[in-house]
Amino acid sequence: MIKKYDVVIVGAGLSGIGAAYHIQDKCPGKTFTILEARGSMGGTWDLFKYPGIRSDSDMYTLGFSFNPWKDPKAIADGPAILSYIKDTARKFGIDEKIQYHHKVVNADWSSEEEVWTITIEDNEHIEDSQIQCNFLFMCSGYYCYESGYTPAFPNSEAFKGRILHPQKWDASLDYTDKNVVIIGSGATAVTLVPEMSKRARKVTMLQRSPSYIMNLPREDAVANFFKKILPAKVAHSFARWKNILMSMFLYNISKKRPKRMRNWYKKQAKTAIGERYNDADFDPKYDPWDQRLCLIPDNDLFDAVRDGSVDIVTDTIEQFTPEGIQVSSGKLLPADIIVTATGLKIKMFGGMQIQKDGQTMDLTQEHAYRGVMLSNIPNFAFAVGYTNASWTLKCDLNCHFVTRILNHMDAQGVRVCVPRFDASIESEDLLDLTSSYVQRAKDILPKQGTKVPWKVHQNYLKDRRSLKYGTVKGKELEYK
Repeated sequence: MIKKYDVVIVGAGLSGIGAAYHIQDKCPGKTFTILEARGSMGGTWDLFKYPGIRSDSDMYTLGFSFNPWKDPKAIADGPAILSYIKDTARKFGIDEKIQYHHKVVNADWSSEEEVWTITIEDNEHIEDSQIQCNFLFMCSGYYCYESGYTPAFPNSEAFKGRILHPQKWDASLDYTDKNVVIIGSGATAVTLVPEMSKRARKVTMLQRSPSYIMNLPREDAVANFFKKILPAKVAHSFARWKNILMSMFLYNISKKRPKRMRNWYKKQAKTAIGERYNDADFDPKYDPWDQRLCLIPDNDLFDAVRDGSVDIVTDTIEQFTPEGIQVSSGKLLPADIIVTATGLKIKMFGGMQIQKDGQTMDLTQEHAYRGVMLSNIPNFAFAVGYTNASWTLKCDLNCHFVTRILNHMDAQGVRVCVPRFDASIESEDLLDLTSSYVQRAKDILPKQGTKVPWKVHQNYLKDRRSLKYGTVKGKELEYK
């Protein structure tokens, strides 16, 4: 007999644990389970093991609103974040709702029965290959867990040393007193470079184009002051709102005054690095926030460049050689180890197939409704975070909206909710970043509209008003 639930959550990372909390808190009569493809919870924070892995957002906004972050470090390392996720799940009994080794490969909506039939990839750990639910909530992130993105490098087979991607880090790798070249300039690279420089002979950060980098204190002095003088929940709320408003201000002024902010980011780097500063290494080809800003704690990358343990080379790869990498300027970068911090592969909904009455749906033709649901897909929602702020901020609001939809359906005595897109509204790309990983995925992503509620805001205040307090009776939502 197929097990049935009111709600199935897919993914036991930050967003999945948050979704489970909100459902059991605001929809206490609903039965639910979490299906996790891997053998442990934590998502990103359990998967990635590379040296120095840490948050690239402050923990007062990346952490859960319902379980305040208590550590004095606002920029936390991966193990601390994973421990926090597990502690939260245990505290609220969510850990007992997780079914591990349940990789969803297909979900088929039956219009007649008004249920999702979810097919689980066959493996020795599961009893039932199918599960049914009335509402499906995807919290599986948006990138491929199986492998990261590595471009084809000329003559890479000639290199005599070790080549590896951070997503598949080998914990036994000893890089002590070795020459390391890290290819990349994004969040992973700026994390790896200063951390590996502590043991390596020399670390070279090879970037085709620089990113904007901003220093942030590892500990938030204002938040820690609040903690000393205010009750814990009040202090957390103040710190959270302070950081929300500061990040929004930084983003908005960067978009409105790109030249001024470009100079400000570069000046910050120059002041910290001193004589070893090279303007070409910190002058991106794009304007601030056309791609995600990289944060570093306590100037760690800048300090490593300043003291000479790290070199930054802005150039393109001519070819790999047995001894390292030859760049287009003719210079040879010696290496014993090459780390390809070259990005992620976007993979929506864990690669699962979505069907309606046995017919596979083309998600690239559907539109995101308030960044929570997709047009023409009944009783379906997803949690994806912001590109310009903490992941959890948006996911938390999506959870509020989903629980409000569920409670409205119960109050009205209906079982189905499906968004219907207005064809008179123009369509555009779902994500507006120029980052390579986004551009590579344009052909596999759903779309958004040019007008609300089909326009996906990257603005917490607008989304808070819409998702937490706005109507769930919009004309775009069809209930039955």
